[in-house]
Order: sequence, then structure tokens, then C-alpha cells
Amino acid sequence: MEKKNTKNGKVLSVNVGGARQFDYNGRTARSAIWKFPVAGRVRVSGVNLEGDDQADRKAHGGPDKAVYAYTVEDYKWWQTQLDRPLQHAEFGENLTTEGIDVTSALIGERWKIGSVLLEVSEPRVPCWRLGVRMGDPRFPRRFTAAGRPGAYLRILMEGDLGAGDEIRVVAQPAHDVSIGDVFRIYTRDRNEAHRLLAVSEISDAWTRWAEDRV
Repeated sequence: MEKKNTKNGKVLSVNVGGARQFDYNGRTARSAIWKFPVAGRVRVSGVNLEGDDQADRKAHGGPDKAVYAYTVEDYKWWQTQLDRPLQHAEFGENLTTEGIDVTSALIGERWKIGSVLLEVSEPRVPCWRLGVRMGDPRFPRRFTAAGRPGAYLRILMEGDLGAGDEIRVVAQPAHDVSIGDVFRIYTRDRNEAHRLLAVSEISDAWTRWAEDRV
């Protein structure tokens, strides 16, 4: 991987949360989308952060969705759209970041944070749980239309990180397929699905999706 010109960033907050039960349309549901900032260093290992969980790891967790990052710049944009303040972790992210363009991050791009090495893997595709968290069942559609999905990352090297740590982009792949491209292709331009098949760093789930479309 050859690193191209890019802008580094920093972690504003590290957010974790356990799964909780709640009522959803008259039935019991579970989710760990409620996350909150924590102080100090946080261990990153296995498929998530220490103290964090995912209620449905097939849909929201596993190696390719171990860590979710969302930017404060996108938060500021959403505050103007929603006309209300938003707190870090309100979108359920593990890392609230600043200064790094997550939407333009390339699939397979590698970030060094603290002693942890992460690899950008795929965009978030919103589900009904985000609507519950935001108190608006229509919010997943708004989130999709906005094209600001945030990025999931896989853990390549375990370690610890914390708020204030620099995010250093230490490697980038040769292709030009970004988080924003994958999200756009999935939501609008499915005729471009073949582009995903040329990305070796993309997850098996996205490869299968692209193969089905091609």
C-alpha cells in the first residue's frame, strides 16, 4: 500500500455501551446503539472495544464491523438539519472524530490510533434501530439521503486508544473506491456494483452483494 496525500485527524471521544432491551411496536427488541463517552485508555481487541457490545453481531458487529467512526463535522451538519444540539455517540459510534474525511476514506485504508491499527472496511447502512435512537422512525431514510454514513473498521493490531489521540493514515490501497462510493453504489447507482469486485479489501458480505448485482 502506498500512502497518498491525505489529512490526519484526532479522536474527540471514545464511546461504548452494552445491549439493552426496549419495546418496539409492542414487542421486545435489543440493541446496543446507546453508547456514551468514557474517560481514559480503552482496550481494543477481538471484535470491539472493552465495555462495548453489539446485540446483533451478524448485522452490526463481527470482524468487519468491529469499530464504528463518525465525524464531528457531520454532527455539525446534522445539527443544522435537525435544529437541535447533538452529543457525541448519539449516532451510536465508537469513535467521534475530527479532521479526517471519513466519507472519502478508501476501503482498505489503515489508521493508527494510539497503539491500535485499524482498517477501513465498509459504510454503515442504517436500520430501524437508528430511528429508535433518534426518536424518529423516518430518520434512517434521512440518514441514507444525506450520504454521510460513517465508516466501520476492522482491527488489525490490538492495543489501546483514548480521546485526544491522533488518527494517522499510515497506508492506502491503490484503488479509488471510498466509503462514500460504496454507500452511493448501494443506495443509488447499483449499475456500478462491479467496481466493488475489484477491491480485495472489501468484506465478503459486500463481495456477495456485488456479485448478485453483476
